Amino acid sequence: MTTVLLTGFEPFAGDATNPSGDAVRRVAQEWDGPEHLVTAVLPVEFDGARRSLLQLIATHDPDVVVTTGLAGGRTGVTIERIAVNLLDARIPDNAGDQPVDVPSSPGGPAAHFATLPVKAIAAAITDAGIPATVSHSAGTFVCNHVMFTALDATAPADHRRAGFIHVPYATEDAPSGQPSLPLVDIVRALRIALRTALDTDVDASYAAGTIA
Repeated sequence: MTTVLLTGFEPFAGDATNPSGDAVRRVAQEWDGPEHLVTAVLPVEFDGARRSLLQLIATHDPDVVVTTGLAGGRTGVTIERIAVNLLDARIPDNAGDQPVDVPSSPGGPAAHFATLPVKAIAAAITDAGIPATVSHSAGTFVCNHVMFTALDATAPADHRRAGFIHVPYATEDAPSGQPSLPLVDIVRALRIALRTALDTDVDASYAAGTIA
């Protein structure tokens, strides 16, 4: 049976909730297969998230790995295309760790490209009426670290796909003035992303480059 691993994050930086973790829990509750879905909410900790993710991959040997996190300030769902081998934290993680100018994986490649069909996923979510774009920067905080770790761990196996999706704040809990989407739309977007990743052999090809 095909196995899918979907992860989100716990709250951080003083937020009471994290829409990525909330959405992952909802996807798990609603999942009707036929694939086996494994879900987890990771700690917002550089070391803790990496260890947890590697353990999940080793235990479940997933065919598809979709990791997700919050990108406050973004207006829609963004499917990340590139993870860089760099940790450069502007704030400490939830364990108080604040690495600056160190590699995500010492001795690893400078970057990994997502092996999910990122453009097909963005197009499918947009077609469902939810704003979504391809992003070329997952940042240099724990989200990027988790994306790099997932791709590093699955790179030797050609049959496995992995990547990262950033979601905006959920409207129900968004700080005042921040762009957001209803949690139900974030959940729907993640379900669409999983289905598209499972059903798409060759990614879509259309212009999605940016200058920012």
